Amino acid sequence: MKLNALLERIEQNVNDSIGDMDIDGITTNSTEIRPNDIFVAIKGYRVDGHDFIQNAIDAGAKIVIGEKNLTGLSVPYIKVENSRFALAQLACEFYGNPSKNKKMIGITGTNGKTTTSYMLKHILESAGKKCSLFGTVKNVINGKAAPSSNTTPDALELNKQLSLSEDEYIIMEISSHGLSQYRVNGVEFDFCLFTNLDQDHLDYHRDMDEYFSVKASLFDQLKPEGKAIINQYCKWGQKLAEQLMANNRTIHVIGDQNHHHDLQINLLKSGNSIITFENTPNINLKLNILGKHNILNAAMAFLTASKIGISPEEILQALELFPGVPGRFEMFQHPKGATIVVDYAHTADAFNHCLQTAKEEGANRIFHIFGFRGNRDISKRGGMVNVSKEISDVHILTFDDLNDVSYEEMEEALNVLSQGGYIIPDRTLGIKQVLEDASSGDWVCITGKGAEKYQQEFEIPTTSDIETVQFLIEQLEA
Repeated sequence: MKLNALLERIEQNVNDSIGDMDIDGITTNSTEIRPNDIFVAIKGYRVDGHDFIQNAIDAGAKIVIGEKNLTGLSVPYIKVENSRFALAQLACEFYGNPSKNKKMIGITGTNGKTTTSYMLKHILESAGKKCSLFGTVKNVINGKAAPSSNTTPDALELNKQLSLSEDEYIIMEISSHGLSQYRVNGVEFDFCLFTNLDQDHLDYHRDMDEYFSVKASLFDQLKPEGKAIINQYCKWGQKLAEQLMANNRTIHVIGDQNHHHDLQINLLKSGNSIITFENTPNINLKLNILGKHNILNAAMAFLTASKIGISPEEILQALELFPGVPGRFEMFQHPKGATIVVDYAHTADAFNHCLQTAKEEGANRIFHIFGFRGNRDISKRGGMVNVSKEISDVHILTFDDLNDVSYEEMEEALNVLSQGGYIIPDRTLGIKQVLEDASSGDWVCITGKGAEKYQQEFEIPTTSDIETVQFLIEQLEA
């Protein structure tokens, strides 16, 4: 591809001798440079790509793009205001703007993105449609699954995979980090979904208003005929709907009787609810997975699928057969008759949904195991502990990912916040203790990681909460 064609999207002009250069690739990693590549220098949180420009040139980079004022390089250097934004635009153009030729569905919100995306994929595939999936648990393209390193891939990888996908529909979880770092900039969506907003990532965003604003920016990327699907049971969803209506965007909402809505939940009950859809009352929405929050996720998937053109009957049948998501309210049976739940819940609101479900299902006692991630939003921790203390009978604080925080520092944080809870730093030993204490009718809720792998070693040689539970159940059954 000619350099001039790539640069049009970032409105950069170069002389003809440079603009006529052939470009074979784009990269942000100086160790992956090939001849005729563009190297884009990105300033990260730990590493600054500008420090590796000479390495990239030595490896054969033909053009360098960055944010700093630099001179004296042996190859042309193009200064831009924001390297991440420029990278996204270049990636879209280099890979032929692949989102234009796909039915793109973007899902954002604090909680529910993964479950909603899996539900929607299940509905579409049950209706005979082929889907790619980009998300927290894994990526699936052309029927092949691969591990996911980020909820939202970087712009280069995303556009590359979109160009390789032969699937008609692309379903994407889109995080606030992905939006603020321009990972999906230039991608155009047919549907954008807003699940909810709860306090999270305020170590990264200034406050809730900024966090909301970043999430809401996804809806600026709707195609002209694109549709917004919004959960108005959340107050932030109401705010988003008002903004979009003021901008004459097409919106469809799930809501209560006090708001304009396309889908209303008349009876919100775990596993089996009654909804009204387009003036058709008393539709029975059944799920195999528990939790009122999952009814809300199902309602979002239902409304989206209906606007795609799938009949309510097909949608309801698919949802009734939906098998669930790894690490999202995933249930296991204790040999002594207790119920064990592994869930990704990591905010106060998500804790409330998880623990209230256990309570409503008739739990005798509720044991709750959770921790905090090092170098993450500390402002939400107190609210998480308060919810756990209020609903559960026993709460146990353990280590989650320490990241760069020391063992001693995290243990002190747990001590300060425990509010009468037990502290067992080793997560696997905490789970072991609770499974030994639990008896018939009890519920054990293990939250925070879901299907994610542990980042540090614990005493029991397992790699995730799910694996730990399965290992300990086998021991108890022996």
